[in-house]
Amino acid sequence: MVARTPFAGALQSEGPASDRAEKMQLYGWLIGDWTMDATIHRDDGARHEGAGKIHFVWVLEGRAIQDVWILPGIFYGTTLRIYDPGIDAWHILWSDPLRQYYSQQIGRARGDDIVQEGRSGSGETVRWSFTDIGRDSFRWLGEISSDGGKSWRLQADFRARRVAAPSGAL
Repeated sequence: MVARTPFAGALQSEGPASDRAEKMQLYGWLIGDWTMDATIHRDDGARHEGAGKIHFVWVLEGRAIQDVWILPGIFYGTTLRIYDPGIDAWHILWSDPLRQYYSQQIGRARGDDIVQEGRSGSGETVRWSFTDIGRDSFRWLGEISSDGGKSWRLQADFRARRVAAPSGAL
């Protein structure tokens, strides 16, 4: 394990900011380490299956959550999830320098699920959802629509299991 640097100390937080702790619960339950079984559906119809890891931590004085998603040979990226009290929703910023794919979305609870919506670089509607949420498991679906959300094509299906939840997890 890499020693915690001054940068990491400034970035990481022990828990959610007290002025928004309740709202931080939407994603706060993810804090910790996870493994995942992934199925990727490529545009050409090919399918890739693999195993990966996900790590979630509190950052920016507990006003955001950052994660790292690793699926060897497919992607290695990070998400910054920032709660915005002005819109009572979350700004989602995904960056994958391996594939040079970047995404901005808005995330909200929808029933028992968490749904993040935005647009791809080519203007297609994108929907990323956390479903089947349990204390130690979740399913994550990545979908795309070329008709404004009338129909959806599954791009990714991840089934995650918790490995460890550090102190400060909700």
